[in-house]
Amino acid sequence: MSKKILVLAGDGVGPEITREAHKLLKALSDAGDLPLEIEVGAFGGAAIDQDGVPLPAASLALAREADAVLLGAVGGPKWEAIERARRPERGLLALRAELGVFANLRPAVLYPGLEAASTLRPEVVRGLDIMIVRELTGGIYFGEPRGIAENAEGEREGHNTLVYSEREIERICRVAFEIAAKRHGRVCSVDKANVLEATELWRTVATEVGADYPESRLSHMYVDNAAMQLARAPGQFDVMVTSNLFGDILSDLAAMLTGSIGMLPSASLDADGKGVYEAVHGSAPDIAGKGIANPLATLLSVAMMLRYSLNASGLAEQVEAAVSTVLKQGLRTADIMSSGCREVGTAEMGDAVIAAL
Repeated sequence: MSKKILVLAGDGVGPEITREAHKLLKALSDAGDLPLEIEVGAFGGAAIDQDGVPLPAASLALAREADAVLLGAVGGPKWEAIERARRPERGLLALRAELGVFANLRPAVLYPGLEAASTLRPEVVRGLDIMIVRELTGGIYFGEPRGIAENAEGEREGHNTLVYSEREIERICRVAFEIAAKRHGRVCSVDKANVLEATELWRTVATEVGADYPESRLSHMYVDNAAMQLARAPGQFDVMVTSNLFGDILSDLAAMLTGSIGMLPSASLDADGKGVYEAVHGSAPDIAGKGIANPLATLLSVAMMLRYSLNASGLAEQVEAAVSTVLKQGLRTADIMSSGCREVGTAEMGDAVIAAL
């Protein structure tokens, strides 16, 4: 029985990078390794232009029917002036909430040969392999009340609410411990428990969940120290679990350790393993249409899709090995270019990975 994949290309470089992923998925399907039905839908700013909203009902219906969703990127200067409720990013938040994808997995892996592309010394980042588990449907991005209003003194005041329930914390921590059990068994829970009561509860619940996984080692770290430690000695981390806001920031920091944000895939999973898959980077409107965007994060997101939603771990490993092979061959997009390598564009990099596969 074939699996249904929905591709939402979105904006900026989104159509370019998802085009390469579409080619990869089709190659796998045509080879008979994994029968797939691939559909496309409007999303983000492109959907605003077409339908007036960032997440049209038709696209949401397709997403609900699909076994997995592959995203490109959303947003850009064109849509920054419209009301906040209709901006492309609100469609992304709505999709995550509607599908209940609460667990965001963001691996930060430094592939051999990319040490020179990292902003840290090669001896600091060599062998880097971190999994950041970010809670995705709660916290300050979704908390109510929120908004901008005039206070009693007639001054504009912006407010957001940070709130987490015990259930939300427990389920994301269990995801982290389950992943750690298949890695090196170390979980670092990141919070700001010294000043934020919501994350004081986070630390308490993380400790309680950790007691159910005696084979793993749990540590706690304040988010400011975690950021410093990622830049100082990233090899100390195995699995990091944290809130929506902190995970958003720390995963982007981890991206630079790998050489480029164009190398970081992600998976957002619901309780049953259905997922939304996307590169961590944004729409990059400054390079959109130039054919130079790095598609590897999106192709590695396909590998995560194969592993977590399509029950095809063997194929996932083959895709990851193909990416590694291409990098060893010295092919580089502009963002990871280094001396002695050959610079290629988006399509050539995608074709090279498919050929290596």
